[in-house]
Amino acid sequence: MTSTSTEPETGQVPADKDFPYQRTCPFTPPPEYAEMIEEDVSQVLLRGSGLRIWTVTGYDTIRELLTDPRVSASRKHANFPFYFIAPPEYRTETSFIGYDGEEHLRTRRKAALTFTHRQVQRLRPRIEEIVDTHLDKMLSLSPPVDMHRVFSLAVPMTVICELLGIPQDRHDFFIKHGTALLGGHSTTDERQAAIVEVNAYISELIRTKRREPGDDLLSRAMADYKASGEQYTDRDLFNMVRLLMNGGHETTASQISLGTACLLEHPDQLELLRDDPSLVKPAVEELIRFATIGDTAVPRVALEDIEIGGKLIRAGDGILCLGLAANRDPEVFPDPDRLDITRGSRKHLGFGHGVHHCIGADLARLELEIVWSKLFHRIPTLRLAQPFDRVPRKEGAVIYSVWELPVAW
Repeated sequence: MTSTSTEPETGQVPADKDFPYQRTCPFTPPPEYAEMIEEDVSQVLLRGSGLRIWTVTGYDTIRELLTDPRVSASRKHANFPFYFIAPPEYRTETSFIGYDGEEHLRTRRKAALTFTHRQVQRLRPRIEEIVDTHLDKMLSLSPPVDMHRVFSLAVPMTVICELLGIPQDRHDFFIKHGTALLGGHSTTDERQAAIVEVNAYISELIRTKRREPGDDLLSRAMADYKASGEQYTDRDLFNMVRLLMNGGHETTASQISLGTACLLEHPDQLELLRDDPSLVKPAVEELIRFATIGDTAVPRVALEDIEIGGKLIRAGDGILCLGLAANRDPEVFPDPDRLDITRGSRKHLGFGHGVHHCIGADLARLELEIVWSKLFHRIPTLRLAQPFDRVPRKEGAVIYSVWELPVAW
């Protein structure tokens, strides 16, 4: 990466506020981002951990950074930018999302075949059934209903559990612990307890699948390892399962709730979608861009000194790529603060970029497409049961969302 600067700065950007900052509106960047966007590369202090790290806001800068071999995704680095105090297990126990190079490619490949576009499209009939089943359950209740709890969380959890071969009666267990790990308000002890309990369950699941393999991703991964003769440990397997569980339900659930609220708050856009259901695919892309639930979910560590935007990032420094700022770059998205479901651009960074681009992107897109096609068709009078600015939001969470979404019809 290059810069017009001849004397890069090393630490002259003030870091007098704890990060992450709060959104004053659920769909707009925090006001502090304005100056950071001007700088492109800034320094902040992480709340909880107290680390002084770099943030990057520019769309092009982030795309370059995420393909630069001089940065690492590994959680094992001392200055990895967790913005909470990470228990040892959370720091070191990871899967391909936190691996680099060949290790990343090797472990990602075990799951990748399940998430190809062709394989995902084969899931359409079953996902449609799942969405209809949970809409039936929601409609059986008397409004107001917490849509986030009874629908948004339930749909993607059912999908990912079926893919992994996890029984129906364990779905609430993973929803509970996913919230503890990613919710933003959990204590270190609560995160630690969630990790221990999830690991214990997944370890038992692996033993069960080894004795009684099924038609699921975990069983196929075991068979693939055995057929290839590759060395692996049970730890490799349960790290993969835990990653897919967290990434496969919390993110999509958050997007369902925020995207639905966004459409209800923008009735002109909802009317466009109702009048022309074929707009659902571009609507999915625009709602992912507009909400950017993973604003702070792309952390990295510099492996060597790197000059970016006139700033010198030293080897070992932590970096956060701020997707919400990048997804509002007017050079890439004209009139970026306006929701426009006809825009349909897939240039957004909602699924990351580079070799760590979200492995479940096609699955998430399909789930969202089916949800928003069916939701407003089956419940045409759906509305928020209280003003959206009064709905409690997951400020400071790894994945931005709401704690609840009261709706009526």
